[in-house]
Amino acid sequence: MSDLTDFAIWGYVLTALVYGGFALYLYAAWRGAAVGGWLLLAVTLSCVWALGCLWYSKRPSTMTFLWSSVLDMLRGGSWFAFLLVLLHPLLGDGWKRFLVVGIIVFGVQLTGGVCLGLALISDERAARLIFAGSLAGAVLGLVLIEQLYLGVPSDVRRTLKPLCMGLGAAYVYELYMFSDAFLFWSKVSPTWAVRGPAYVLIIPLVAISGARNPSWSLRMALSREAAFHTTSLGLSGLYLLAVSGIGFYVRKYGGEWGQALQTVMLFAALLLLAVLMSSSAQRAKLRVFISKHLFPYRYDYRAEWLRFTRSLSSADGQSNLGQSVITALANLVESPGGALWLQDNAGENVSFTVQARVSLPTQVEATEPDGSSLVNFMRKRGWIINLEEFRRSPENYPGLILPDWLASRFPDAWLLIPLIGGAGLIGFVLLSTPRTRFEIDWEVLDLLKTAQHQAASDLERTLAAEGLLEARKFESFNRMTAFVVHDLKNLVAQLTLVLRNAARHKNNPEFQADMLETVAHVEAKMRELMTQLQGKRSIDPPRVLNLAKALENIYYVKQGQHPLMELNIPSDCGTFMVQAHPERLERVIGHIVQNAIEATPEDGKVQISLELSGLDRVRVVVLDTGCGMSDDFVREHLSRPFQTTKSSGMGIGVYETSQYVRELGGGVIYESSKGVGTRVAIELPLHTRLDPGHGE
Repeated sequence: MSDLTDFAIWGYVLTALVYGGFALYLYAAWRGAAVGGWLLLAVTLSCVWALGCLWYSKRPSTMTFLWSSVLDMLRGGSWFAFLLVLLHPLLGDGWKRFLVVGIIVFGVQLTGGVCLGLALISDERAARLIFAGSLAGAVLGLVLIEQLYLGVPSDVRRTLKPLCMGLGAAYVYELYMFSDAFLFWSKVSPTWAVRGPAYVLIIPLVAISGARNPSWSLRMALSREAAFHTTSLGLSGLYLLAVSGIGFYVRKYGGEWGQALQTVMLFAALLLLAVLMSSSAQRAKLRVFISKHLFPYRYDYRAEWLRFTRSLSSADGQSNLGQSVITALANLVESPGGALWLQDNAGENVSFTVQARVSLPTQVEATEPDGSSLVNFMRKRGWIINLEEFRRSPENYPGLILPDWLASRFPDAWLLIPLIGGAGLIGFVLLSTPRTRFEIDWEVLDLLKTAQHQAASDLERTLAAEGLLEARKFESFNRMTAFVVHDLKNLVAQLTLVLRNAARHKNNPEFQADMLETVAHVEAKMRELMTQLQGKRSIDPPRVLNLAKALENIYYVKQGQHPLMELNIPSDCGTFMVQAHPERLERVIGHIVQNAIEATPEDGKVQISLELSGLDRVRVVVLDTGCGMSDDFVREHLSRPFQTTKSSGMGIGVYETSQYVRELGGGVIYESSKGVGTRVAIELPLHTRLDPGHGE
């Protein structure tokens, strides 16, 4: 036999073995789906075809050529059927056109085979007819591949790309081979001899598509170890081939130094290959690369992420959120639970303290100071610390020193996961040893890193929201306290005035009666303040009241002070009714009056007036001849809290007055000039107007 025939024999032996083994694997992995069944049939017929080509290679004759052609036709038809099954959802009734074309192609081949078998025409013409049908079949196969690749959605195209590349390359090979055979009439050519080994190369691509498409119902998986060693061997072979080729040209064109240079280069190449193959780092990188690109992922990321976010969103507070973070991270790696440390800024020293636990004793406590080796390592590196790996190879975590409490209080500690948010390291999670053996690889680390960023972000938002809520509570408390202190100041001023006049008028019965009434008024006011501080509802609900009566009460309380006051209520204004809290309305108007008294010298004047403002509003005017205020102060500062011109004032009264009058639907207008005085107009909506002669 010639060398070409020997190569063809061994090539088709290899093809039959590979396709036969792949067919057995598909049969074991098949779960009954139609697509998987047609693929199994196509691979099986490809194995039978390889055996027919082997028979023809060993015993070339017209009969063996005819049978190998028939088997080739059956093999090609099975692959067409497989592609049509994949195309059926895309073509609808259009698949019938391809079926008709396929029948015509096979008819041409069959006609040539019948003519050859019956010797109706010459061997050359019959073979050309068979080659013409095979050539048309290659074109039809390329058309089907093009329709499949362009017709599927983009998200599905990735799963079919290896199959389309493999079968497309095979049909291009057939197109070239049968074109050459049709034109130059050669039953055994170099392209035909290497056809079998060339078709072996498409098996991995078909297998990858089968593994990526669960709808084919093929439970296909490739051992990561097998893929790793195969890829390593293949890369080593390619490396040696490249070195051998370079060495050949160095020896051929290197002159006298050629052989020596070739020897040195081969020695250096083999030494470099040995170093690379023995390097654990390079082997790990290769293993990760293969796992990332050749295998399906361990996790269903959509389901895992939905479960993770659902767990975080179900928490209703910081404590529950902390437990949810622990549980969500633990579920990703089959851990029963763990503990959460968060940054605690209370006290003089910043530290990380336990904030939540899952499946751990509640009495277990541990504090890690900020600036420790563990905290600095997590803050700088952001690594997930595998404590099992640290015990085996501490050099993998340079500079890390674990705290003593980790081994003494948490003997089942397994993973330390830093929680890194927008503000940096906010805490960390310690997970316990998993329920079953769980390997930590690149995929687990990537998922945990992504999950911890999400958990840290949620914790940061929760902590920020709680801090804002706490600040608002303090702000509300401080505002209420300021109002209470302001009211107390006014009550103290009334008691001070009583004590100041007691020395001169203590024997006056009218003064004594007035003093008792003032003390009773102060006592009632203080009880009201206590009720407000306790958070109870006001004992003075809003009701309709006579505004003139309220002004008379204020005038009665303030008339003993200097300067003297005037109350001006026209007869037609004495029946104006407004809806308000009686005590609170008297307090805010009384504050305006008190400010006027304090700003006016003893020889000055303070006047309180009541007048109608339009048809549905009433106006209380407080006019004084005191020191006045600048326009800038009135415009920019007067109505803001904690802004005052008095040395002993708090800047709360004017703010409270403006807020309360606005609540009633009214407004406050200030007009003032330095050294001239101030006019304050309080406008309120008029509720009703009683007939003359009626009181409150």
